[in-house]
This record gives sequence, C-alpha cells and structure tokens, in this order.
Amino acid sequence: MNASHLSRPSSPATGASAVSDAASGLGSETGAAGRIPSRASRASSVRASSARESEAARRPVHRRPARARLLSGAALAAGAALALAGCSSPGGAADGSGDRLKVVATTTQLTDFAGEIGGDQIELTGLLTPGASAHHFDPAPADLLALGEADVLIVNGAGLETFVDSAVEASGFDGTVIDASEGIDLAEAKEITAEAEGEAGHAEEEHEGHAHADAEEHEGHDHASEGDDAHADDAHAEEGHADAHAEEGHDEHDHDHGDLNPHIWTSPRYAEGMASMIAGDLARVDPDHADDYTERADAYVAKLQDLDAWIAAQFERVPEADRVLVSGHDSMRYYLHDYGIEFAGSILPSFEDNAEPSAADIDALVQAIRERGVQAVFVESSMSPKLAQTIAKEAGVEVVDAESLYTDSLGASDSDGDTYIDATVHNTRVILEAWGVTPDPLPDSLQ
Repeated sequence: MNASHLSRPSSPATGASAVSDAASGLGSETGAAGRIPSRASRASSVRASSARESEAARRPVHRRPARARLLSGAALAAGAALALAGCSSPGGAADGSGDRLKVVATTTQLTDFAGEIGGDQIELTGLLTPGASAHHFDPAPADLLALGEADVLIVNGAGLETFVDSAVEASGFDGTVIDASEGIDLAEAKEITAEAEGEAGHAEEEHEGHAHADAEEHEGHDHASEGDDAHADDAHAEEGHADAHAEEGHDEHDHDHGDLNPHIWTSPRYAEGMASMIAGDLARVDPDHADDYTERADAYVAKLQDLDAWIAAQFERVPEADRVLVSGHDSMRYYLHDYGIEFAGSILPSFEDNAEPSAADIDALVQAIRERGVQAVFVESSMSPKLAQTIAKEAGVEVVDAESLYTDSLGASDSDGDTYIDATVHNTRVILEAWGVTPDPLPDSLQ
C-alpha cells in the first residue's frame, strides 16, 4: 500500500469529520471577559448545529520518512528488533492478518480509539501498556519491530510523545502518521493552558504575599521584645537563609510547562475530534474500508457526546464554590475547564508525572488547599500515592487513594477503567463521591 501521495479532499466534511467540526466550533467563542466559556455554560444543542467544513480535512496526511541518523541507544534497540524480526513470521501471515492495515498507536487512549474505529479491519498494536505514561516511555525492541512493520502510526501530538522521533528512526517506519491533535482546536487549547497558568501564577503570588506578611509580623514581634536584639538578629538571618533556600528550590524545579498542555484527551469533546481525525485518515489510507471506519466512528462519537452531556449534568449539581480540585499532576486541565471546575494546583507542578516538587511547591499547595476549601486530594494511577497522602494530612483534608484517577493511562483489562469511556466515567464518579454527590445512572448508550 502506497501512502506517499495521499491528500485530504476539499469537499465539506461528512460523518465523523462533520461531528468533529461541530465540536471544535464551540472553541472559537469566548465570554464577555475574554475567558473561554466552560462546557457547563454552553447548550448541548450547539454541538450538532455546525456545518462548517473541516480545516483538518484539507491538510495532507503526514508521511514520516525514515532518517539516516540514528541515536546511539535507538540504534542498539533497532538491532535487537531486527534480531527478533528474523524469528517472526513475515507479514503477520501466521495469524491471517496479512491483508489488514497494520496500525500502531502510542497511548492507551489512542489504542482504544483506534480499536473502536478500526474494528476487524486493522491489526492494532499499542505501544504503551495500562498504567504506563508517555512522559517517560522507552520503546522496547518488540515495540520497534511492530512500528517498523506498521502502515500507520497514530500519535497524540501536542508535544506529548518525545520518544517518537527516535523510535521512528530506529525502527525504519515509513508509513503514514496520524496526528490526533489535528482534530481539535489547538488555538483554543493553548488559550485554556494560558488561562490556567495565569490562575496558578496568581495563587502563587497570593501565597508569597501571605508568607511575606507573616515574616514581617514575626520580625516586628522580635524587635519589640526588649533585651532580645541578638535573638532577633539570629531570627532575621535564619529567615533570610530560608528565603534564599526557597528561591533556590524554585530555581532548581523551574518547570517549563510550554504553551500547550498535551493531555487533550481528558476532554470528551476533544476526544470526539481526535476520534474523528483518526477515522478520516484511516479511511483515506484504506479506502476499501472507508465506510466501515466512518460508520463505527459516527457511533463512537455519539457515545462520546452522551458521555459529555452526562458528566456536565452531574457537575451542575455541585455548588460552584465546591468545584475545586487538586490532582496528581497537571493532567486534567481540559476536563476541568469543560465542566466548570477550578484547579487549585497539582502535587507535581508540571505537565509530566515524573517531575519533582520543591519544598516551596508543597508549602504553596498546602496553603492553596486550605485557603480555597479543597475537600480532597486525588491520586492518579500512574503515580505513587505517598506524596498525596502526606500533603492531604498536612492540609487536613481527605486523600482519595483507594480508587485512583485514570489520566495518563487507562486501566488494566480487569479494571473499571480499561476503555476511554469507562475510565472517564470512573474519574467522574470518584470525584463526585469525594464531594458528597451520588452520580446519576448512565444513559443506556453508555451501559
């Protein structure tokens, strides 16, 4: 199959692509104050009313050529992959899959989307396993072997998979790359990211202001005590040392977030766009099964719309003042935005779940939890609960660690988060129940 000259038609989008356009069209509206309106503030009927042509449908399908330069570690892995290839059956003929489109997806969420849309027409391999995170993933030789034999590679995009370039080089992949992030409004996503960064900066300034006021009060008290000049000097010097240490900690852990939070799938309306992008590109790569891909995508997007509506209805039952959340790392930004939930901070102050918080970061988060009335601290499935337990104890709030949130990864096959829809329902229920709200039953389409 030659995918080197594929291009997308300029005719109006239909099926799943049209649904994606309707969803992404919501992102262009802003409130009177310039803030992007949340999902809770928009009528659900707007989503189905858009008939605009898909911008994504006019861009060419990406084809990533293999590069001559190999990173040293990747080259070693490639050699191991080639050794494995010598022991495997050619072209997947042993399992009768030689005629099917070979698709590799990076994350567990993308693997689920591809499986829902591709059905039996594709031979699907997921690089990341349940519980694994793309932030610190290192492909194994078997992963490189699968990638080298693939016709299609589906990536999240938005800067998530830093390992992809070296994996493509090492494996010799020469097929079509589908960037799922092209199915959403990336300009809107950047605005949401910027809004969140501004809120976080304001909260940090408030915390520093409180700390400075407390220090001045403490210093004044020391100077007011007669006969304690030497002690006051020592206290002042110690305070200066502590301030310098805190600043040093911030410098050491100055987390460069970038201008786009890559966790775009956490918003069901963004998931609609991602699924539609995958369906449209699979249909162009494999036109013989285009109708099958479109039909399955339409059915899946309809479920995602039902999921979105159900979640919005649940959070509308929570008083606005109570809709404040602390997460494991900054991974739920778009979900929180869509459902009108304020973000008080994260245990790891970064888009990545392997970042290291400084002592000053932890102190600021504890202060934010107390000041903003956060009811619980949530643990994510790809992270250790120990730091969350410590922070929750210091702040005097509940830690929800019996049931983790599925953010960076879906759950194992025996969990209640083994699909994107199930994981998102699970996360919603866990949050609501921690806030004292019993969720409504799911609609029949999601049962």
